[in-house]
Amino acid sequence: MQRQTNPETTELLGDWHPLVQQLGSAEGLVTLSTASHSLQLNNVDSVSSLVTFLETYQSQILIPHELPAIQRAYRHASRNETRELVAFDQELANEPALKLFASASRRVGQAQLKRLRPLRDHRLLQRYLRTMDDGVANAWHTLVYGLTLSVYSLPVLQGLTSYEKQTLLGFMHAVSRTLRLSEADCRNLLDQLSPSLPNATEPILGEEHSPRCHFSF
Repeated sequence: MQRQTNPETTELLGDWHPLVQQLGSAEGLVTLSTASHSLQLNNVDSVSSLVTFLETYQSQILIPHELPAIQRAYRHASRNETRELVAFDQELANEPALKLFASASRRVGQAQLKRLRPLRDHRLLQRYLRTMDDGVANAWHTLVYGLTLSVYSLPVLQGLTSYEKQTLLGFMHAVSRTLRLSEADCRNLLDQLSPSLPNATEPILGEEHSPRCHFSF
């Protein structure tokens, strides 16, 4: 089953999430199993276990780590704060919860960052690229995603919403054939999970007005 995305954000999103990027393949199923195990859950072999996995991933990884990272990268990029962005990049390397897909995150983020290289007039982007080329910055996929939102002047709330929806749908599609889930079934499951996003992003977006405040990772 192919993933479907909003036509307005398809080009921007691509396969951003390093786990989602592998879903649907044999390797992806192993990755999903590994992710489930890392969250101390049973293998995803039923709709109920899938929902449990999605809710746990959402509460333990997406909301506390990935979404704030995207927003913070967006903020640093919008303020032309290269040093702060690189320092945050290095800080994320020490986050245990993100170790599972650290290698894939760098691969996805660096590949997308290189695609932005032709934008010579964007100074922060070019400086961040140089730190990546020099091995100083990792270019995590979440940070490059936030940077991309800023570069193209896209609304951060729309970017956060799209990122979460596509990530959760990616996990669903990985097991849709095994669990006999239709696209409508996946969308219904997503509707059950989505209401948490506006509440989750309100405090994230609220930090926009407080330059002294930093997220704790």
